[in-house]
This record gives sequence, C-alpha cells and structure tokens, in this order.
Amino acid sequence: MSKGYVSSLDDEARRYARDNLNETEEKRRVALGEIRKWLEEEKPNLNARLEDEYILPFLRGCKFNLEKTKAKLRNYYTMRRDRPEWFRNRNPLLPEIQELVRNGVFVPLRERFENRLVIIVRTASHDPKRHSQDDVFKAGKMILDVAALEDETVQVYGVTAIFDLTGVGVLHSKSLTPHMVKKTVFAWQNYHCRPKQLEFINAPVFVNVMLNIFKSFMTEKLKKRVGVHYGGSESLHQVVDKKILPPEYGGEGESMESLVEYWCGKLVSRREWFVEDEQYKAD
Repeated sequence: MSKGYVSSLDDEARRYARDNLNETEEKRRVALGEIRKWLEEEKPNLNARLEDEYILPFLRGCKFNLEKTKAKLRNYYTMRRDRPEWFRNRNPLLPEIQELVRNGVFVPLRERFENRLVIIVRTASHDPKRHSQDDVFKAGKMILDVAALEDETVQVYGVTAIFDLTGVGVLHSKSLTPHMVKKTVFAWQNYHCRPKQLEFINAPVFVNVMLNIFKSFMTEKLKKRVGVHYGGSESLHQVVDKKILPPEYGGEGESMESLVEYWCGKLVSRREWFVEDEQYKAD
C-alpha cells in the first residue's frame, strides 16, 4: 500500500514540472491512482512496485500520458525479468561490482548543471579481459538507481550523460555487439529517468561507426540529443559548465577520486534495498 506522495521539490522544480511535464496536484493524484489500479490488475504477470515514489518517475517521463506510462512500465519490468545479468544479485559488495565502481566506470557528479544530474561514463576504464560489458552496465544501473532515489529532481529534469571514450580499443568495441547496443538503448528509453543529453568526448576517429550502431536503435528524439566532441574536454565546456566538472576534465568541481569514494559508500548503504528490490519484475 502506498504511503502517499510527499514532494521534496522546490518551487522552481514544481513550476518546471507543471510547464514541461503537465504535472499538477490534481493530475498527479488521479494519474497515480489510475496507474496503481492498473498495476494491481496486472498481477501476477507484472509484479511492480506500487508506491507513489516508484510510479511517479514513469508518469513524469511520459508527461502524464497514461498509455505511454503503462507501456514504459511494462517494458521496464519485462526488462528486469529478461536481463538477469543486470538485475539479479545486485550486491554492491561483490568483488566485480566493487572493482568497477572504484575504476570509475559510472560517476554521477554531486553538483547539477541546468538542474540535471550529470554522469561521467568512462567507457574504457575497465579491462574487457577481466570484466564483462554486462557487469559494467549492471554497476552503472545500480549507481543510477541510487542517485535517482536520493534526489527527486532527477525525475523532473533528467540526465546529462558524458561518455568519455579515452582509451577505447578493439576489445572494448568488440564487446559492444549490435545485440548489446540494442539492449542498452532499450534501457535508456525505458528507464525511470530520462536521458536529455548524450555527449561523447575524446572520440576516436572510428567513433561514427560505433555511434551509427547506437543510433540505429534510437528514437528520432533521442538521436537529436547526441553530441560528439573530438578535441578533449575543451569543447565539452561549451555544453556543460566547467565549474561543476572534475579537475580531470578541466573543471573546478569535486575530483573523480572523491566522487568514486562517495558513490562506493552510497551503494553499500543501499545493500538491503537492492535485495528487497530484486523481486519486482514481470513474471
């Protein structure tokens, strides 16, 4: 049973949600009730979380269109069933997860840019001989889930993802098969927080071959949110304020080392939540 929604948004975020996501108190109340009723009717085929805080991100991501919300929820919980390599045994103390997190494969910043959560994804910080691409995605989704739980504004403003392609080699590229890319893009488009900006930096000369595979599975809307930067961090500063970026990216913000330690601790603190959350998926 839902405990009822209690907003943590400030006035600016509420106005943004009203003007851009069609969210009003009345529409939110009615939509939450309708979606919860639908989810209860879908049991046991769809064992979904019924709390407001877990339904509301999908409503916001679909601008309170109920049919689109139902489709996204079905896709999301079906993905959780069909991708056990990402959503089963999400124990933050597993050696492979600890190592990937400490390698900095997926690092959200603690300061916002244009109110969005900014995430640095270091696509080649792991050794593909030691770590599977599925484990990389698993670790990233664990961190993203915690970041979204910690801050409701992520649901409203969305995510800017910075993909650092430094060091991408043949083995990294080989692990991104068309099937793997299709799974990845499907997850981006059906997750509980919206990708608003996808910036690829330190791009190698062959990046367009790889990006064309990604784009082949994207919606037209998502394709328009992709940016490519060839000349190091300088061009990134034109789209993300350097004041919040780590020094490693020519910025003035918190260091990558400090951010990695922070998210390692956050993941471990949510260990029991990960255990409890694993039960929710399509049957």
